[in-house]
Amino acid sequence: MKAAVFHAVGHPLSIETLPDPTPGPAELVLRVKNAGICGSDLHMADRPGGLPEGAVMGHEFAGEVVAVGRQARALWQEGDRVCAQPFIGCGACRECLNGNGVRCAEFCDIGIGNIPGGYAEYVRVGMHETLALPENVDYSLGAAVEPLAVGLHAVNKAGLRGGENVLIIGAGPIGLVTAMWARFFGARAVIVSERAAGRLALAAKFGATGGIDAGRENVRQAFRQQAGAPPDVIFECVGVPGVLQECINIASTDCRIVVVGVCMQEDKILPLKAIAKELQLTFVYYYRKQDFRFTLDMLAAERVRPQDMLTGQVGFDTFAESFEALKQPSTQCKVQLTP
Repeated sequence: MKAAVFHAVGHPLSIETLPDPTPGPAELVLRVKNAGICGSDLHMADRPGGLPEGAVMGHEFAGEVVAVGRQARALWQEGDRVCAQPFIGCGACRECLNGNGVRCAEFCDIGIGNIPGGYAEYVRVGMHETLALPENVDYSLGAAVEPLAVGLHAVNKAGLRGGENVLIIGAGPIGLVTAMWARFFGARAVIVSERAAGRLALAAKFGATGGIDAGRENVRQAFRQQAGAPPDVIFECVGVPGVLQECINIASTDCRIVVVGVCMQEDKILPLKAIAKELQLTFVYYYRKQDFRFTLDMLAAERVRPQDMLTGQVGFDTFAESFEALKQPSTQCKVQLTP
């Protein structure tokens, strides 16, 4: 199979031919139809020690089942249209049965080094982590379920209540879907802070009631002017050093800060400010299987429409170039590989 292979920091991904995967007893092999490029992949590819040599990334994908392990035949068959959580667990422990397979003692990730990911023609997945795509959900939306589930999990962990005011820092794909779910669950004001004008405009299509140009405006003051009150919840969706402290500075008493962005560098905060304001600080990690199911249900019912987030599709012929280009600011939001 063709795959985009990581070899070293500072080198573009290499399109190579690798052996086709074969499924274990409780596994499936999918022919990848769409696989999204995630910001965390871009960061890991530039971080020394972030990825092992020879890794195949890609944890946002959907595809067609082409091989089925013997234990999986009662649930799946060749030709099924599916997406999958990007890891494999045992499927039998309490965590797996509760939909929290990311906490399974046998957890094995897909697309970060343990199991080759979706930047390939085929990908191996677990039968327990796989979900069927509804008839009216195409593969491009199926590959978007993973980032949509990240935003849903973040909003759930925030304990968002109807009528609350929400500030979202960052209008990348995760910031946009977090805005979408915040509005979906009844937030009064959903205001997005971003430095790129194009992404601020896109945020309005995802339920944002307002936007703040973080490069030119005082975010704390601008939020109060637009919402008439301070934020009840702040979602940090950038993941670079300094942003968490910015959230603490912006917050008012009793504000809830939810860290969704994946910062891969050391960072510093001044705890005294958070202590004095009695802030609640929550970090979120992955999602639950229930988040995938709910997302698929809402996509099927067309109650959420994230299509505007999907701004490009590329084949293997331009994939390495497109991956490198996304490391710099651009008008693109979510670009997907279509092998």
